[in-house]
Amino acid sequence: MIQAITETGFNIFVQTEDNRINTSVASTQIRHLVKFTNDLDKSVHYAYPQSEMIKDRYTQIRYTYNAVPNIYTGATKLFPAGYWKYEVYEVSWLGTVTISSGNAPATEDDVLSPASDNKGIVQGLVTKGKMYLAEKDGTEQVQYTQRVAPTETNYIYYGQ
Repeated sequence: MIQAITETGFNIFVQTEDNRINTSVASTQIRHLVKFTNDLDKSVHYAYPQSEMIKDRYTQIRYTYNAVPNIYTGATKLFPAGYWKYEVYEVSWLGTVTISSGNAPATEDDVLSPASDNKGIVQGLVTKGKMYLAEKDGTEQVQYTQRVAPTETNYIYYGQ
């Protein structure tokens, strides 16, 4: 399970190479589109990573926080706190990899046209799981104020 905090950047470490779909291109021609779905309100957010490093056993994906999210730059604003589902989709290019509108699919169903080697193609789902997004300290919906304990004994008498 991935754990993150609202209004902060976070890293994801997931297995993608074990389930890789397009093995005819180098890993440098692969990027991953992540779909985040909130369990409570069912809101959906898509995001390409700010950076990703594909290793033999895992892929490290980095996201940053921004009040104005951008699917193509890795700037996310996930809200509300709670449990989220994530789905990681493999996107591959035959030519130059460019993560921008018109060159990278915005959803798992997006087909870019006209077809070109410099436009990404969603190959399919490579992994999925759960993420817990905790509230940032001081921004919790319910906040408690701790009081100083009394110095003398504090008894409650009932029925007298």
